[in-house]
Amino acid sequence: MPKLSLTQQIFIGLFIGIFIGWLIHRADKTPALKSQLIETVNRVELEPQAKSDLLVAVNRVDTPTKSAGFLKSLKENQTLPPPAKATVLVAATDMEHAFQTKENWIQWIRVLSRIFLNLIKMLIAPLIFSTLVVGIAGSGDMRKVGRIGLKAMAYFTFATLLALVIGLVAVNLTKPGKGVNLPNEQSAEAKEIAANASKMSPQNHLVNIFPTSLIKSMAENDVLQIVVFSLIFAVALAGIGEKAKPMIAFCESLSEAMFKFTACVMKFAPWGVGAAIAVTVGNKGLGVLWNLGLLILTLYGALLAFILLVLLPIAIMIRLPFKRFFQLVKEPATLAFVTTSSESAFPKALENMERLGVPRRIVSFILPLGYSFNLDGSTLYLSLAAMFVAQAANVQLSIGQQITMLLTLMLSTKGIAAVPRASLVVLAGTLAQFDLPLEGIALILGVDEFMDMARTATNVIGNCLATAVVARWEGEFNDAGNEIVEPIDVSAVKLH
Repeated sequence: MPKLSLTQQIFIGLFIGIFIGWLIHRADKTPALKSQLIETVNRVELEPQAKSDLLVAVNRVDTPTKSAGFLKSLKENQTLPPPAKATVLVAATDMEHAFQTKENWIQWIRVLSRIFLNLIKMLIAPLIFSTLVVGIAGSGDMRKVGRIGLKAMAYFTFATLLALVIGLVAVNLTKPGKGVNLPNEQSAEAKEIAANASKMSPQNHLVNIFPTSLIKSMAENDVLQIVVFSLIFAVALAGIGEKAKPMIAFCESLSEAMFKFTACVMKFAPWGVGAAIAVTVGNKGLGVLWNLGLLILTLYGALLAFILLVLLPIAIMIRLPFKRFFQLVKEPATLAFVTTSSESAFPKALENMERLGVPRRIVSFILPLGYSFNLDGSTLYLSLAAMFVAQAANVQLSIGQQITMLLTLMLSTKGIAAVPRASLVVLAGTLAQFDLPLEGIALILGVDEFMDMARTATNVIGNCLATAVVARWEGEFNDAGNEIVEPIDVSAVKLH
């Protein structure tokens, strides 16, 4: 029997995870017990106002934390008549127990996906540092590095602008926000995101590009700060001549070890992928897709249009070997889609783009840079989501305001990859700037994970293509591919 490829194993894990998540969601008793609690409240004898307040509180319960909070407030309530309070307490305790039982199952399953993501995060910092230092210091030509960086930024700006325009056009055509009622108040999660957005001043944005400590940057997996340190460190190595060769040899050895490390970690990928999708389906259920189905379909359609109208023509222009590119990009894209994490795809994308034919010194420079400056899927989503909130709030934005929003997003999406839930943080800042209600974030949060899958996968595909674009632009793309990736011969490295 032939051995299954990693992609096949990942898809098997994906389908098993969906099935397990469906079983968990189907076994969930919380909706039925919540309905019973509402019936109990309606049945007991209470003053109209007290009954109304209690029903409002029950309807807000949709998480284990809120359920526990409701039960606690009910126990502390001294105004309810004892007989009615006792009856409601029994129903509320049953509901809270069901929430906790489901949460326990979810948390145990999530252990596998958390282990996988932790393993990935553990190898990203040394992988970026070692490959960048070898690629840049090993080339010995700082002018070439600068030229590659300028070409990359020009391409990133072009791709990001087109992504924003496509998102804006799509949301204006389908109008998914029309007729959608905004929630009356922000959720706790939406308030936290809005608070993070208020801290993102342009000044802090620029200052935070430069690390105060490499150890801190690596501990926090701040990709942009690691890239900046590695670039400066590589330039310093190139300037000390022969003395740099032992360090370059060390970094080359480290990068080879990290690629081997990656191969070991990827054996756990099917388990991590299955657990991640099981948690999503188990928590939300597939039914949540219907509530904001038009928004989700608009995003997926717009992302597909971006791939077909922007990425595909670019790939044709650079004479990309499509079959090999598809074979090599499907694994990192699948990982990104299921885990909603670009980090999970980074090591495999780095290795596979080198196998595609992109020199290591280019792919090790462009790919991490793209993770901060070329978030095609996320930027498209942001223009779409901001207009969705405006439509839901019945706010008419003129063409001029929409263009201003587009330019604002062009700047605010650069270098925010290290910010937790970066897309939603930027969205909160944009909504505040254009006086749009932040309650819209609470509406989007319910289906954000499903949209995050598609935009994260698109980010990875766009960045993989960017490495090939720059390599072809530099005339260094190997059409035959690099099936066996050879380490750099340190003795041949030219240093000045």
